[in-house]
Amino acid sequence: MVTAVAHRGDPYEHRENTLPSVRSALLKGADAVEVDVRLTRDGVPVLLHDRTLDRLWGHPREVGALTLGQLADATGGGVPTLAAALAELDRHPHGRILLDLTEAAQAAPTLAAVDAAGAGGRVYYCGESAAMRAVRAADPAAEIALTWTTSVRPTAALLTAVAPRWLNLRFGLVNPATVDFAREHGLLVAAWTADWPPTMRRLLALGVDSVTTNRLTSLQRIVARRGRRRG
Repeated sequence: MVTAVAHRGDPYEHRENTLPSVRSALLKGADAVEVDVRLTRDGVPVLLHDRTLDRLWGHPREVGALTLGQLADATGGGVPTLAAALAELDRHPHGRILLDLTEAAQAAPTLAAVDAAGAGGRVYYCGESAAMRAVRAADPAAEIALTWTTSVRPTAALLTAVAPRWLNLRFGLVNPATVDFAREHGLLVAAWTADWPPTMRRLLALGVDSVTTNRLTSLQRIVARRGRRRG
């Protein structure tokens, strides 16, 4: 069965990377919800994709320049802490959270928040090599999806250092050759971010194991139809 990953929650219904967005995706039956992690000035992991608050919250300041209290004041409490997002898992026992890290410095505070929440078994990590190396160094048991954005293959040394479970590919890079490469290295194949039904169907036909999408319901319908045809 293909893992259906909701990109930043349910962004067509609720603002991305917010608790209502995460909650909505879990209520719709997402297998996992992908969220982005940033650190406040005082080192608290919060959910936000951009460096600044400008696009989503109308403030040009960088989240890393604000304390958690200042961030709450600037957004009316709209940017949740990672701890608050992880608490949503207690209300939805079927889903997981995929944490997207962009910098190595995010690894230790993020892993600490996951550990404090007792959520290690329901969390996995994605990101490019530096961040994933840091996750692996801090937690030998972490489940990692190594994000890859180029046609150049990951080196054997990188795969050994990161020891990912998944190769997390931009959807346009998924083709028979990249799928074969992943299989040869014992990796599951994840694709992001596919929102157009023909793209979803192409990915499923290629045998990917996970699809990340902003259109969760569309993906679920396509997966269900394939399952009925095979049944």
